[in-house]
Order: sequence, then structure tokens, then C-alpha cells
Amino acid sequence: MSVESEIRRLLDIMPASGRMLTKIVSKPQQLKVIDAPFAPPWNRDSRPIYINFDLWRRIPKGQRDLLLLRAVSSLITIQWLKPDLYQGITAAGLIGLTVQTIQGDILGMVASGGLTAIAVYQIWRSNQSVQRELDVDEAAIKVALRRGYSSVEAAKNLLDGLEASAQLEGRSTLNFTELIRCQNLKAMANISPIGVPDLVKMRE
Repeated sequence: MSVESEIRRLLDIMPASGRMLTKIVSKPQQLKVIDAPFAPPWNRDSRPIYINFDLWRRIPKGQRDLLLLRAVSSLITIQWLKPDLYQGITAAGLIGLTVQTIQGDILGMVASGGLTAIAVYQIWRSNQSVQRELDVDEAAIKVALRRGYSSVEAAKNLLDGLEASAQLEGRSTLNFTELIRCQNLKAMANISPIGVPDLVKMRE
């Protein structure tokens, strides 16, 4: 498997939005099999997906497909601009900060800037929640359905890919969020009748 041919194949299975917004980059020095760093809203360049192809080629094709679709989904579903309370506060804070800056009101600038920073932090936290991680898994599986996988097959491949990646990265245990994802994927793959309680899904 050459790196160039594998990248071409992965681009073919991506959704159109993934091809426009993301870029696959070979990164043999990284410890992770695949890494899609969280992209800030001001990053207008293609969002990179870093792959260590030395490790990547040791994973079966179906697992590679789902890991890639999962990485793409995680980057194209970041909800910086989804209207809700914190986005409204952020917008109001930025407007207030602009007005206070023009007027030279230092106290007002500090208050508006602090309000904006708090709101941005809350948005960032919502993009790191367990629920969002589960949603991203499901988004990847939905794309896989359009690539010929069944939902059970896609969930099983993503589950196995997650566990295989941890082994190749030299990790003996999964973190809390990964364990929750595995349990949810086992339920989706009909391996386990036990899903993930809503209380756990809401944990950040």
C-alpha cells in the first residue's frame, strides 16, 4: 500500500464537504494512528487529518475507512456557529467590546471581553462533550451507509478500529470517553444489549 494511493482512496470515500474542508497529511513521527486536531473558528485553511501510515497499514481496510470517516465527521461538525444561548452571548459580547473600545471605556471593555471569553469557553466545552463524541461516531456511520456498509458492519469496524489504534499506539487502556464510545458502538453493532445512559452522555 503506497501512501499516495491510499490517500486517493480515502478521498474517494469522504463526503464532498470533507474533501472541501479537510486535508490528509502523512505524519510518520506521530504516536497516534490518526489525529484530527480540534479546529478553531478562525482557521480558514483546510483542516488537517494527520495519519501515521506505518501504523495505518496494519489496520484492516474496513476499520481504516471508519476511522477516516470518523475523523472527517469530527472536523466538519464542529458547532461554532450553531445558534444557541452561548453563541448569542458571544455575539453580544463582541458587539459590546467593539462599542466600548470605540468609546474608550476601559471598564466596559474588560466586562465585555470577559463575557465573550466565558461564552467562547462554554462553546468549546460543548464541542468536547461525551454526547458530541457519540454524535460524531453516528455521523461517520451514516456516511459509511452511503459507501456500502451496513450500520452494524460500520459500527463493528469503528469499534475494532478504535481498539486496534489504542494497541498500535502502545496504550494498554482506553480513556473514559473511548470506553463510553466502545459501549455505545457495541450496542449499535448488536454485540451488547446495554447502551449508554443519558446521564453519562451529558458528561463533559
